[in-house]
Amino acid sequence: MSKPSRIRAEVAMASGEMAFHAAEALGGGATPETGLVEQCRRGDAQAFARLVALHEGMVFNLAARLLGDGEEARDVSQDVFLQVYRTLGRFEGRSSLKTWIYRIVVNQCRNRQRFWRRRRKDRSCPLETLTPADEARMNARQDESSPYDQLRLRERAQKVQQALLRVSFDHRAILLLKEVEGLSCEDIAGALGLATGTVKSRLSRARESLRASLVGVLENGERR
Repeated sequence: MSKPSRIRAEVAMASGEMAFHAAEALGGGATPETGLVEQCRRGDAQAFARLVALHEGMVFNLAARLLGDGEEARDVSQDVFLQVYRTLGRFEGRSSLKTWIYRIVVNQCRNRQRFWRRRRKDRSCPLETLTPADEARMNARQDESSPYDQLRLRERAQKVQQALLRVSFDHRAILLLKEVEGLSCEDIAGALGLATGTVKSRLSRARESLRASLVGVLENGERR
């Protein structure tokens, strides 16, 4: 397995990449994005509730992995959708709605970390509990693995999250958007307001940084 493929597999394992996609099947078929946005702009409360349902899993999981704190991720998720509600009228459709929301999530999480630093508090810590995405993935595998294997998988996922939190915030954001959310470098550049070349160079450094952290974290755990 190549280095990028291995990194993607490890990050995906820690991030439960499949669970939030299930929300997109709500209601027996997705409303076209442009139509949904227009309904929300007209003040349709049900349309906005559907927009939240479509994206809340992604927003929480990304925030949880960026911050390493489930409670903070829930607070950030509320702030994200409040900002979406307030600024949806300025959404121009140059990117997908989901890509636009990614940018809001990353900015909200960055602001939250700056808030911690100003108070000299590092709130980033490994998640004590699994995200809903993790739980869904674990439940899907229960019939295929023993309780011991499930425990090992949980412990490994937590160790990968520890390694992720050792990567700088900006690199971690790009890594998650690429390896878990599946965005292209061009889409990441649009979401974060960066040059595509900058995204590619930061992605390379992020992969190398995570790989180095994983070597220490996973090998130390396997020796125990």
